[in-house]
Amino acid sequence: MNRFGRTVNRVRDRFRSRAGWGIAGGVLFLAALLAVLLFAMGLWKWFVRRTAPALVDLPGGGWTAGAVLGLLSVAGWAGGAWFSSPERNRDRGRTRRARAGLAIGGAVCWTVAFGAPMYVLGALPGRNCRSGATTCAYIPGTGGAFLSYAATAALLGWLWYRRRGTVTAARRAEERARMRRLRKKGKGRSRAARSS
Repeated sequence: MNRFGRTVNRVRDRFRSRAGWGIAGGVLFLAALLAVLLFAMGLWKWFVRRTAPALVDLPGGGWTAGAVLGLLSVAGWAGGAWFSSPERNRDRGRTRRARAGLAIGGAVCWTVAFGAPMYVLGALPGRNCRSGATTCAYIPGTGGAFLSYAATAALLGWLWYRRRGTVTAARRAEERARMRRLRKKGKGRSRAARSS
């Protein structure tokens, strides 16, 4: 075999070795990520099971707790939509602090929006739990909290969605009227200019 063939074989062997180490590293990374995820889910479940009895014992019981969590979820969703809207993020001249503030505000709002339903679901007994385990026992009031959360989040989410659609439609109508006035004065873009 000539020198070129030996070099090609050496490179191919080195590539196979690197590919093997890369695959092994990827599998180890995914295993570590799965372990962290399972640990975080277990810690969250533990936190919810410890704090839910105190939450449903507040005045109003589970129904009030569910309504408050539903309100928090919709407020987080509205805040997350506000922070991540294209109007807020369109300006490229923003400072790093302003962009970081928008990103942090959006992350906090989306965490609240998704944390509230995860809290309510975590308070319910698990599906594959032993009935005698204390971590799986039914907490009185969590069923009502779940129903109250679902009703509050659905109603407030629908109202917010309708309001946002109305505001957007009004803004578009105002923009169309402004463009019409500008075209009458000869300053707006014509239909031919918009289509091209």
